[in-house]
Amino acid sequence: MMTQYRIIDISHHNGIIDFKQVKNSGIDGVIIRAGYGKVITQKDKQFENNYKNAKANNLFVGAYWYSYAENTSEAKLEALTFLDVIKNKTFELPLYFDIEEPKHLQMGKQKCTDNVKAFCDVIENAGYFCGVYSFDSFFTTNLDKSIFDRYSLWIARVDGKKPQSCNVYDMWQYSWKEKIKGISGDVDINECYKDFPKIIKNAGLNGFNKSDKYKIIAEINNISESQADKIKTECLNLGMSVKKEKE
Repeated sequence: MMTQYRIIDISHHNGIIDFKQVKNSGIDGVIIRAGYGKVITQKDKQFENNYKNAKANNLFVGAYWYSYAENTSEAKLEALTFLDVIKNKTFELPLYFDIEEPKHLQMGKQKCTDNVKAFCDVIENAGYFCGVYSFDSFFTTNLDKSIFDRYSLWIARVDGKKPQSCNVYDMWQYSWKEKIKGISGDVDINECYKDFPKIIKNAGLNGFNKSDKYKIIAEINNISESQADKIKTECLNLGMSVKKEKE
């Protein structure tokens, strides 16, 4: 797979970030933790600053919500809280459901799969592009294959090997110890293989208006050759393709 973008993911644990240096270091985008759990007080305390400053430095932005949900009702509450945190914002990258807690490993495949669908349905119904994040083996042990076919997958595997659980992932988190100018300490880094900004904007998702495309076909009859040449030149100057025919 060809890497489209270099993406880092961040939270308040990364401290105050100099996003200008991040951008200048060759990073294309950031996925920001918006929060965790099911109440608004669990919003990430650096989310607003991280969002504003990443946007100001022309980085692509996505967001993720860390889940503690033990059933579909709690997963839906988490999704609604996530939507409350991100309202009136735009995102060039997907919104991710982060499911990786030890208790999720004990819940079994069906319950975890149901939680993912419950959360993502709420997010998608609100007009957002949704995805799922977890570590590599979790996708095999705790999620049904229907998840692979339905949502964008962001997979963590940091041992130098590419993800093995499925081969349809769109983003690979390959290190938790990257050094990036503008960030103190280690940071998570990812290879992104899909042109999400184009897909999301063209579809009118994540707060963007749909980018509809139009074609104009025009025809003028009963004009002289000199008039035809003049119109042809003007159309070419507008970037149009023109064909002149004799009647």
